[in-house]
Amino acid sequence: QVQLVESGGGSVQAGGSPRLSCAASGNPFSFNAMGWSRQRPGKQRESVAVISTGGRANYADFVEGRFTISRDNAKNTVYLQMNSLKPEDTAVYYCNGAYKDPPYNVYWGQGTQVTVSS
Repeated sequence: QVQLVESGGGSVQAGGSPRLSCAASGNPFSFNAMGWSRQRPGKQRESVAVISTGGRANYADFVEGRFTISRDNAKNTVYLQMNSLKPEDTAVYYCNGAYKDPPYNVYWGQGTQVTVSS
């Protein structure tokens, strides 16, 4: 059973720069695209960033250059460096990964809370 475990969340001041990590179980190089999503209070889950195996990244418009997604394929790990955090970034952040072998399931982590205070 594939598991993804996030870490690095917590409470930060506005302008802070936490780094989220997500480690997935399984053999190295097991995932195609990996990414981060978030769910703000009272809102639907939304994509934050996605990164391909080759390192090409796409970001949601609201990121506005403040976040950087990266990955270590050999460790099945994806990171999200967040800078210049705003109170509206307060959310539960979830990582996900698309398994490279059929049936190409997408796995999700349990989420990590990030709370930004002004």
